Amino acid sequence: MDLDAYVAEHSDEWRRLAVLSRRGRLTAAEADELIALYQRAATQLSVVRTRLPEPSLVAQLSRLVLTAQGRLTGRPGFSWATVGRFLSTDFPAAVYRAWPWWCGVAVGFCLVTGFFLAWVAAHPDSAAALVGDEAAAELLASEFVDYYREFAAPSFAFQLWTHNAWIAARCLASGILIVPVLYLLWQNALNIGVTGGALAAYDRTELFFSMITPHGLVELTGIFVAAGVGLRIGWAWIAPPAELTRGQSLVRAARSGMLVALGLVGLFAVAGLIEAFVTPSAVPTPVRIGIGVVAWLGFLGYVLILGRRAVAAGIDREPEQAGSGPEAGAGGVGPASGGGAAQSWPSALSRR
Repeated sequence: MDLDAYVAEHSDEWRRLAVLSRRGRLTAAEADELIALYQRAATQLSVVRTRLPEPSLVAQLSRLVLTAQGRLTGRPGFSWATVGRFLSTDFPAAVYRAWPWWCGVAVGFCLVTGFFLAWVAAHPDSAAALVGDEAAAELLASEFVDYYREFAAPSFAFQLWTHNAWIAARCLASGILIVPVLYLLWQNALNIGVTGGALAAYDRTELFFSMITPHGLVELTGIFVAAGVGLRIGWAWIAPPAELTRGQSLVRAARSGMLVALGLVGLFAVAGLIEAFVTPSAVPTPVRIGIGVVAWLGFLGYVLILGRRAVAAGIDREPEQAGSGPEAGAGGVGPASGGGAAQSWPSALSRR
């Protein structure tokens, strides 16, 4: 089979398919034509792959078929409207629905941390027993603040961002098993409690809270949300609602968890910036703490106001439902990504 003759025979159909795949709205006749051309192009792609394996033509036909398939199945592309809906509705609603879980995690975490802090403050030798003699000695020798000034602020912020996001991802991913989430929370509560208690035992309580409060309010809230949503995922499998099977309940909770995981990336970025640039800065302590409090209250207000409004309005969208309305299918009434120019198939073949 001659490649140039095959391209010349079908190039008009491919150009027409490219035009229809990118057109904003289609009539019923154009939608039928799009389906027919897509089916033919898929067949022609198979022929080219097996009998005329020209790499450039295979690549172009593959892109054309995938574009047409996306147009037919109504797969949404990127749009700022989708981003806006996620930030204004989907994420705050997912966090708000799980508020009993992450609030419970926050209360339990603070109780355990407070216990360790008070115990170590009253029994300074216990710090060495809990974290080791060397770690306890380094904690006091460094006066706690060296940790925040050891690295350049931009790289430190990135390191903190990825570290906290990884902890949150582990909480969400291991939530179905319950125990790993509790273990992660225990480790963090022990670390903060022993650190604060050791400093308090040597009259450095003010130093401890002045350094941990600016970023800790936002950072720990993000951890609490991740852990609470992770535990909610596990409980959805243990005690599913009466109208759902265990699998259905788990899938629904996991989808909500994915929304939360994506939104927390931004929250941990804010926490990392505060910890890297604000916590170790030379500005007065009330200003540093005030910045952290404003960021923390801003997040809580964002979740409680927008999340409550979305839930009260009955907005409970699952991720795969986005863009699947009656105007997104092959009937041709959904918006496409724009009207690109038709492709010149013969000139696109660079075999020589």
